[in-house]
Amino acid sequence: MAVTSGFSAPESAQNAPNIALALLKLGFMLISLCLISILVYNIYFHPLSKFPGPKSMAATRLPYMRLMLSGRFPQKTKELHQQYGAVVRIAPDELSFIDSEAWKAIYGTRVGHGQKAKDGRFYAPTFQNAPSIILSNDADHSRFRRLLSHAFSDASLRGQEPIIKSYIDLLMQRLRENIDNGTSVFNMVAWYNFTTFDIIGDLAFGEPFDCLKNSTYHEWVSILLGSINISVYANVSRRLPGSKYILPYITPKRIIAQRSTHLALTKEKVNRRVEKSNDRPDFFANILKHQDTEKGFSIPEMITNGSTLIIAGSETTATLLSGVTYLLLKNPRVLAKLQDEIRSSFTVEEEITLEACNKLEYCLAVLTEALRVYPPVSIGLPRIVDAQGDMIAGHWVPGGTIVSVSHLAASHSPTSFAQATEFIPERHLNDPRFANDDRNVMQPFSFGPRNCIGRNLAYVEMRMILARMIFNFDMELEQPEQDWLDQKTFVLWEKPDLAVRLKLRSHSEGQASQF
Repeated sequence: MAVTSGFSAPESAQNAPNIALALLKLGFMLISLCLISILVYNIYFHPLSKFPGPKSMAATRLPYMRLMLSGRFPQKTKELHQQYGAVVRIAPDELSFIDSEAWKAIYGTRVGHGQKAKDGRFYAPTFQNAPSIILSNDADHSRFRRLLSHAFSDASLRGQEPIIKSYIDLLMQRLRENIDNGTSVFNMVAWYNFTTFDIIGDLAFGEPFDCLKNSTYHEWVSILLGSINISVYANVSRRLPGSKYILPYITPKRIIAQRSTHLALTKEKVNRRVEKSNDRPDFFANILKHQDTEKGFSIPEMITNGSTLIIAGSETTATLLSGVTYLLLKNPRVLAKLQDEIRSSFTVEEEITLEACNKLEYCLAVLTEALRVYPPVSIGLPRIVDAQGDMIAGHWVPGGTIVSVSHLAASHSPTSFAQATEFIPERHLNDPRFANDDRNVMQPFSFGPRNCIGRNLAYVEMRMILARMIFNFDMELEQPEQDWLDQKTFVLWEKPDLAVRLKLRSHSEGQASQF
């Protein structure tokens, strides 16, 4: 006979699954209500709710992160400014400006206002987290700047002119050697990179990378963009909880590998320079004079700042040279006018010196207009408003707000520039058609105490290389139908090949044997 206990499970135990499910649903409801409350608050009640912009970007930072990862953030920011005006809310706690008055308030110093702190989340991690001239506190930045500024002075660069010229000579020689039957096609992005990379290698570390010598990319050049692009992934991950665990999962493995290789190569280069004599006046000479003093750099700081010098001293200049070449070849009127200035100013190539190039007014206007149309750094570099808040371009902005001026959006703004999308160098030469242009909105080397220390070097290289190219060669685009400027950007532009057909000018053919 079967025996039963006569007992059944308590009613509470039978209902336990239902209670758990109900609690789970309640938890989801509370979380959803909390999230909805945050979104509603961000859109309608946040201190920045008065500023125009898409509600989706005001509600959450997710659209910002998606655009960053897409490589189209500067272009989208430009569109938003054209839709909403001079100031746009691009994230719950971030504003973008394109007013010229915003530069001083955000990046400069004024009575009662020191430098606004950089948003460190925006930048790539440094070697062993050492401070750099890009990302450091005011005291460290002043120390770095003092030791590096001498190397970038006008007097120092005039002394370095023979070194710079030697690599431009070698560029001309290599291009001539590779021209077959009077004309050949070159990827000018590569050749400009070869040149600027060799120059910065020699000026900074006392030895080139031999890109021009070997007519090929050094391993370092090919991985350079990867080491820069990691900043985008770091920027996104740092906006999320547990950022150090998220970064490796959202960053492509090739980018991580390229970053690691870049730092390893920089470390090797710095260590080799430290072991050399200090007789040759390269950029590290003044740094090493103060080694092991409170004014000097630690080894990690040398590596971090060496990395910055290599990237900023090569990639940005090569980018602008590539851009100005494309823009000239798409605008025959401007090219013809520049050819006339350069070819009428010099009868032989040896006359194209730094001093002589400084007198080429139209050449400078061409380069300045290229910096407007195609700024190498197209994105806004974010700062954080002081706790007490600040007035920026006529708008009161509460403390803690992230603010920036977007280079591409500001330089292309039709409220600041007539015919803003056109490449017209005359706007920088007092042409009355552009009397109302607000050229102060254009600050391609940034503004204030932390502006680009390498500006003088960039202009020396750009002027001399462009003048030599125009003097020696007739150029045309191999693919004129290609919109070469349609590029993604992750801090710097991802440039496709720029195929240019070079033809040696008959006037300069006799010069080939001299270099």
